[in-house]
Amino acid sequence: MDLALLRTFVAVHRAGSFTRAATLLGLSQPAVTSQIRTLERQLGRPLFHRRARGVTPTAVGDELAHKAAPHLDALLRITEIEREATGTSRTLHLAGPPEFLCLRVLPALAPLVGQGQSLRTALAPDARETLDGLAAGQHDLVVTPTRPRGTLFTANALCDEEQVLVSAAYWAALTERAELHDKGPAALDGIPVVEVHESLPLVTRYWAAVFDSVPECAATVVAPDLRAVLECVRAGAGLAVLPRYLCQDALDRGEIVALLEPAVPPLRTWFLVVRAGSLALAHVARAHDRLLRAAAQW
Repeated sequence: MDLALLRTFVAVHRAGSFTRAATLLGLSQPAVTSQIRTLERQLGRPLFHRRARGVTPTAVGDELAHKAAPHLDALLRITEIEREATGTSRTLHLAGPPEFLCLRVLPALAPLVGQGQSLRTALAPDARETLDGLAAGQHDLVVTPTRPRGTLFTANALCDEEQVLVSAAYWAALTERAELHDKGPAALDGIPVVEVHESLPLVTRYWAAVFDSVPECAATVVAPDLRAVLECVRAGAGLAVLPRYLCQDALDRGEIVALLEPAVPPLRTWFLVVRAGSLALAHVARAHDRLLRAAAQW
């Protein structure tokens, strides 16, 4: 059986789409369609059900993918070992929210640069956009707070990020913690809100987890970067919900204060995501392993 046909088949099986597989393989969609039809004729069985959006594998297709994919990945690993033996290395393309990439991911990967690894980053705050880029082959590895579905991606939980309700001391002095516990978010009325988006994604998540309610406030300041939000809070612009890793230094120095310390703090889980099979690529596997080990200390 032609390995090129199997490679195309596995790409379609993982991508769930002829179009997406064609992009990843660097082929035209008609070429991918032709190769799958050739393979189906050779096997005498259909491998995919054609749907309005993409394809789903038949039972035969699933069985073939289960048998063939590990061997194709192993062949790719051998090719990568030979590539690296010649001193040829691939550039690693990674993407994720700017704050997490800058403060967590890039410092953890920096030692690989000293070993000859080159990096290119895409600072993309939108999780859907980031995963779409990974699916299209624009990125090798992404960090996202959304666990993706489907067979195209492999996701590992990277770390849990604690969310903290903070403000400058001036605003904190207007709200006693006991009052906040008793009255809930009503005790915060009148304090301006600093957020990354008009929809209040961080405040909404915090309100739901801690107060079991939805915020009735609107953003006073919108800055689409958590580092800018922190600086606004530090300067006295109002309250915000920030990840502890980002604001802990400011808390330790007394530049801002935590308005509330709930017994069970809200958490957001970060996921490290790659395309299925791409860990056979040495540069992706190295970065993936290094991030998982670094995250154990986060």
